[in-house]
Amino acid sequence: MKNIHIANTELDVSEISLGCMRISEMTNPAISRLIHTALDEGVTFFDHADVYGGGQSEAKFAESIDMTPSLREKMMLQSKCGIRQGSFDFSKEHILEAVNGSLKRLRTDYLDVLLLHRPDALVEPEEVAEAFTILHDSGKVKYFGVSNQNPMQIELLTKFVKQRIVFNQLQLSITNTGMIDAGINVNMENDPSINRDGSILDYCRLKEITIQPWSPFQYGFFEGVFLDNEKFPELNLIINEMAASKGVANTAIAIAWILRHPARMQPIVGTTNPERLKDICKASDLTLTRQEWYKIYLAAGNQLP
Repeated sequence: MKNIHIANTELDVSEISLGCMRISEMTNPAISRLIHTALDEGVTFFDHADVYGGGQSEAKFAESIDMTPSLREKMMLQSKCGIRQGSFDFSKEHILEAVNGSLKRLRTDYLDVLLLHRPDALVEPEEVAEAFTILHDSGKVKYFGVSNQNPMQIELLTKFVKQRIVFNQLQLSITNTGMIDAGINVNMENDPSINRDGSILDYCRLKEITIQPWSPFQYGFFEGVFLDNEKFPELNLIINEMAASKGVANTAIAIAWILRHPARMQPIVGTTNPERLKDICKASDLTLTRQEWYKIYLAAGNQLP
């Protein structure tokens, strides 16, 4: 597994991260096997959120491996906060309370990364700044980021927050390419030319913010996976042909397509199957050509102007 350096930090992270949203439904032995498989494959970065499984995903993660200081040193833990039932909450009080809860459930003294989980329309950036400073100065959180935020939302935060925003978690897959489409279809009058996110991809590159693509195998908004799906015959034909020629699984091709982008993203994969995770990790050893990348992009139903 290759590592990537996160700009403006001391973090060198596995270029593929394991998302832990669904592990609350698993047994502890199954979770332990998944985590240790990840570590054996070189995946050292684990993505959590306080709302995953109502907190059980974090708790069972630590329980299943009997978290110890020596084991904690082998991994980087990221969690997210800000989603509450029926609302979003970036208040100072909630951020501090949420982090303390995550630390307790994960059986650790610190998070490597804390993300604000989706935008809060009622955000008061001064309160976020106070919370981040308390968490950073106390050693409870090393680095900070956001999820699903556009450039102006990040600019608003950075006007007040002393710490750098180093991650932005955004939806991206071969079939969810809005942030790429708008950049290709500049000065066009077609639907892909509509800039729905403020050029977030280019903004993150300019500001050295690492994008973490979530749901890299999903189409739509959690509508299902596109791999081996009869709704995407041409796409699967191309991916399967490419996978066969390279001796890897189709999941590796889907992740290699994301890794090929020069933004040096860190995709988050949410598989709970250790064998599938091994297949996915082979993407780290692949580098698609420019022609292969565009061939997949066009097979997903996109057009070039």
